Parts: sequence; C-alpha cells; structure tokens
Amino acid sequence: MSNQNYDAIVIGSGISGGWAAKELTEKGLKTILLERGKNVEHIKGYPNATKAPWDFKHRGGRTQEMIENYPVLKRDYVLSEKNTDFWVNEKESPYVEVKRFDWYRGYQVGGRSLLWGRQSYRWSNMDFEANAKEGVAIDWPVRYDEIAPWYSHVEKFAGISGSKENLLHLPDSEFLPPMELNCVEKDVAERIRKEYNDHRRMIIGRVAHVTGPLPGRTNCQYRNKCSLGCPFGGYFSTQSSTLPAAVATGNLTLRPDAIVTKILYDKDKKRATGVQILDSKTNQTYEYYAKVIFLCASSLNSAWVLMNSATDVWEGGLGSSSGELGHNLMDHHFRAGAGGTVEGYEDKYYFGRRPNGFYIPRFRNITDKRDYTRGFGYQGGASRQGWSREVAELGIGAELKQALSEPGKWTIGMTGFGEILPYHENRAFLDPKVKDKWGLPVLAIDAELKENEIKMRTDMMEDAKEMLEKAGVKNVTTHDSGYGFGQGIHEMGTARMGHDPKTSVLNKHNQVWDAPNVYVTDGSFMTSANCVNPSLTYMAFTARAVDHAVSELKKQNL
Repeated sequence: MSNQNYDAIVIGSGISGGWAAKELTEKGLKTILLERGKNVEHIKGYPNATKAPWDFKHRGGRTQEMIENYPVLKRDYVLSEKNTDFWVNEKESPYVEVKRFDWYRGYQVGGRSLLWGRQSYRWSNMDFEANAKEGVAIDWPVRYDEIAPWYSHVEKFAGISGSKENLLHLPDSEFLPPMELNCVEKDVAERIRKEYNDHRRMIIGRVAHVTGPLPGRTNCQYRNKCSLGCPFGGYFSTQSSTLPAAVATGNLTLRPDAIVTKILYDKDKKRATGVQILDSKTNQTYEYYAKVIFLCASSLNSAWVLMNSATDVWEGGLGSSSGELGHNLMDHHFRAGAGGTVEGYEDKYYFGRRPNGFYIPRFRNITDKRDYTRGFGYQGGASRQGWSREVAELGIGAELKQALSEPGKWTIGMTGFGEILPYHENRAFLDPKVKDKWGLPVLAIDAELKENEIKMRTDMMEDAKEMLEKAGVKNVTTHDSGYGFGQGIHEMGTARMGHDPKTSVLNKHNQVWDAPNVYVTDGSFMTSANCVNPSLTYMAFTARAVDHAVSELKKQNL
C-alpha cells in the first residue's frame, strides 16, 4: 500500500462523511476517506438515471428472485430493479432482528446520500430544550444559538429550497427559491390557515434541491428520478457536492472497498492512533494512522465500529464506559394519516414531476397538551390520477382507452412523521454467533415502539382527517399502514452526546469522552429525535465538529 499516514481519517462517505472530508481538506488536512463499499463516480456511476420506464426489463418492478434475495428491502417500496445496486446485499451483510427492524443500507461511495428523501429542516430551541424540560433521557449539551451559524454554513453550500415562514418552532434556513405548491395544495393550504387561525400551516417541503444559482451544479430538472442518482447535480449528494470540493483541494485520498474493523487505541495516551481495515475484495488487512478520526459510518455501523474497538480496555468497546453505547436507538414512525378526493380543478394540472411535496409543521404539544409527549409533522401531496387508475364500469375497449388518455380525479393525502423517544432498552449489540461474508460479527437489533408513540398515531390519523375535511376534501379516509422500526431510514442515537461521561458517549463537540481525537457526527450522536428529517442537523454538527477538531489540533490538545 502507498501512504498510510494522514492528518485525518474519515470513516464513511455518506452525508456526514462527505461533509467531514470537505471541511477537513479545505482546512488543509491531508485526509483519507474510507468507504466499505464500491466506488460510484458522479454521472457515469448512475447507469439508470436517464432510462425511460420501458427501458427496464420489468418496467421498474421487482422479480421473484429479488424478493427472495432481499427479504428486508421487499417490505417497502425501496426494492425495485431500477437501483438495486445502491442497496446492500443482505446475504453478504446480514443482521439479527430480535424484534422486527427494517435496516435499509447503502454501501457505496456516497452511501445513502444517493438515496435520501432530501427533506431538510432546522431544529428549534424548543427541540434542544425538550429533554431537560420534560425529564426525558438526558439533556442536550447544546442549544439552537450554538448550531444556527453552522446550519447557515452548510445550507449555503448544500442548497436548500424552501419558503420563509417565520415559525419559532421551525426556523427558516438560508433558502434558494421554493418549489411551488400546485393549485389544489395552494387552496387547501389557504383553507387550513384560515380554519386554524394560522396555527397550522401547509407549506412547500424544504428540500436539498438546487432551484437557483449555485456554483458547479444544475437546477433540479423535475424528473423525480432522484434515487437513481442525479447526473445534473440537482440534489445534494456526496458525489455532486462535498466530494468534488474535497478533491479540488488536493488533500483527499479516497479509498473504497475498505471495511473499517476497528479504531486503534493507545491506552497510555488515551488517544486513537488510526484504524484497521479489511479490503472487501482481497480480504487483506491494512492499517492507516492519523491525528484525528471522524466516524461517520451511519448510526448503527458507527456503533458497530466502536463496539469492536479497544476491547482490551473496555469489554463493550471504545465509548462504552457510560453503558450507553448502542442504546437509545431512535427512528421516525410514519405511515399513519389520511387522504381523500378533491372536486373541481379538472382544467388544471401541474408542471413536471416535482420531487417534493407539502409539509405541515408540528402543532401538537406546543400550545396544547396531549396524553403523549412530543409530536409529529406531515408530509404529503396532491396529484391527478394517471393512466393506471380504475374507471368505473369501463374494464375494456375504446371507451376505456379514451378515458385514460386524460388525467383522472384530483386526490390529496398525507402521512405523519412522529418522534420516537430515546428509550435505553431500544438498542443494538454484537451477536458473536452470526458472521457476515467476511467473518465479522454482526449487529443484533432490539427495538420497538412504546405506548407514547402508539398513542400519537391516533392523532396522526384523526388530525389529518379533520384538516382535510375542514379544507373541503371529500371522501376522506384515515389509514395506518403499519410501521416497522427502522422503516423511516432515520436511525439515530446509539452514541449520544451529553454533559456527563457517565451518561453519554460523546461530549458537546461530538468527541468520544474516552478518546477525544475521535469525533462521531452521523446519526449516532443524537440525544433525541425531534419529528423532522435529521440529515441537515448531521451536516451542521459535522461542520462544527471539524472546526473544533482543527482548532484543538492547532492547540496540540489532540
């Protein structure tokens, strides 16, 4: 192998890892970015991005072979022939479900930044204070004012499209122009605003899509093929944004096919010295050394790396001295809401395939008090039925073809995204009896919804129904499609930050208490979950942590 000594090591190349690599290299540190999966190059690595539906053998569907090979992915919409290569081979990388847990993983350069939903929302001070005020788990060691400048920093680079709303509980971002609500959504939004005296709002979703000038990227093309990779760079991903910036510095080395098996730890110096990797193709072991390490492998995989590290010092691994490593696993529960039909507007349609929907910010347990803690927001959209709809009494023939040549009725629907509290007993741990393709122990995951979340789901349905009916929507029905823990693909909390090393894995700067030159900045660090999509918060904390790390290196504190 070539050079094995660097200023910094970044483990994982997804949203957090890409940001860590960008910030470290731009601050002058020679950095190696380690990714356990294959390399995916921007544009040429998206073979299906420009294909039409008829270019796919099964029109984008799933085969019986795929259903057999992907027993977890098949549980939801994510399994299709269009982008199977961006999802983990479940037979090579198994895990143990003590209780059902849907773990959707993307092992490649870019990770799930190629696949994410791109919804991007700031937290408010209410969210950072909630644990302390309500006696839930432990207090966040930071507040909004500390993070606000870092939100601004990452938003200006990532490109967040949205509308300014001046809501205290959902702070505005540094916005590019908002995408538009369609005609039905605009009318429903106005009726909801009036019915609830502006205490509830339906706004356009805040998304990491380019809708105005941003160097090096092209505006969103409204193709809605985001999960196939975007050759235009219309949405934020490692490939379109942070990786090119890091490469441009000349300070980055990218190393795919590198499974980090442990962080190397010097128990005398109480510092990490580097990492050990297993080459996924050759099965050869290598070591890389650095002054500072950023662990960004995703919440569960970062916990796995820590659990496998420094076991000669702590039986539970690096960062386990508090007894919290692997615990407090969170996600967002959803798939409960309402929908209906909208009369009129037959002469109206919408432009393109907008890769976004509307958002209704949280309103429960802000000024009112429910019989559960925290709350939920809604994501949804209005659209016209297409050619695949059923037409009453027309099952065959020319009349059916004629009817399907025009769009059908307008429908509107929404699902709540609810907060899951950080329960110590929701956890992941090593199962030494089960090994993956490379002979490494796998995670066992034991997590479930509790009474608080189950109570919330009733309001998620009934509140949606009430709002739609008050807005004039017809034939409104509620639904609870069932939620499997992990299905939100927002794993958080396995290495939470806090004030005290006795109750947390990380300090307020994302440093491992037991190894201050190891920073963990993916979903692991989250002390609570809020009800908004979390990726923007990962970005902000990552940039902040890099700034702190470089400052500490200059002071020779690491």
